[in-house]
Amino acid sequence: MDAVRVALLREVLAGTEWPAATRRFAASLRSSVVPQGGGLLLVGTRVYEPWHMAAHLVDEAAWSGRPELTPLLVRHRVRPGEPPHLAVGLGRLQAAGRGETLLLVAPERPDGGLLERVHDARRAGATVLSLGSGDSEVVGLAHDALTIAPPVPEDSREGASGIDLDMVQHLVSAAAGENGLPAARGRRRFRDRLSRLVDQLTSPPPARW
Repeated sequence: MDAVRVALLREVLAGTEWPAATRRFAASLRSSVVPQGGGLLLVGTRVYEPWHMAAHLVDEAAWSGRPELTPLLVRHRVRPGEPPHLAVGLGRLQAAGRGETLLLVAPERPDGGLLERVHDARRAGATVLSLGSGDSEVVGLAHDALTIAPPVPEDSREGASGIDLDMVQHLVSAAAGENGLPAARGRRRFRDRLSRLVDQLTSPPPARW
C-alpha cells in the first residue's frame, strides 16, 4: 500500500485505537530487529502466507534505509525451481536463535507443528512477535502481540472500525519504516513514494513478489 493510501487509512481510523496500536507494534518490531541485527523471519500458517507483508517490508526497508527490516519469508511448501528468496522452508525455524526476530502472521490458529517450531525458536533466544487472531497459545509464546478481532456481523457494526488483517499489515509495515526519520528526510521520502505511485498507476501490473 502506498504512502497516500496509508495516510488515508489512518485518517479513516482516527479516533480508534488502531493508528497508535500499529505504531506501537511497529516500534516493537523495529526495536527487536535493529539492536540484535540477526535478521527478521516472517512466517504465516499453512493456509495463509503473508506475501503482502513481506513485499511491503522489503519496500519499507529500501525507502527508509533500514535494511534490517527486510524479511526472510519462511514457507510451509516450497516448489521445485522456486527462486532462493521464496525457497526457505520451515526447517529454517529450527536454526532460529538469539539475535533473530520471528514474526508470525496468523489469521487462524496455527497447526501444532508450527507452534512447536516457534516455541523452540523462542527457547533458543529468538524474539517472537505475533500478528493475528489472538489465539491464546500464540499470544502466550510471543514477546509482543497485536490482535485483530474477527469481523463484526453486519447487523452489529455500529462503532466498529471494520479493520482487517491486511489493513493492519499495511499500517504496521509503513510505521516500521517511518519512525525516527528526520523531518526533511521524511518529506523527501513521501515525495519519492508519491512519485513511485504515479509511476505504478501508469505502468503495467508488476510480477508477483
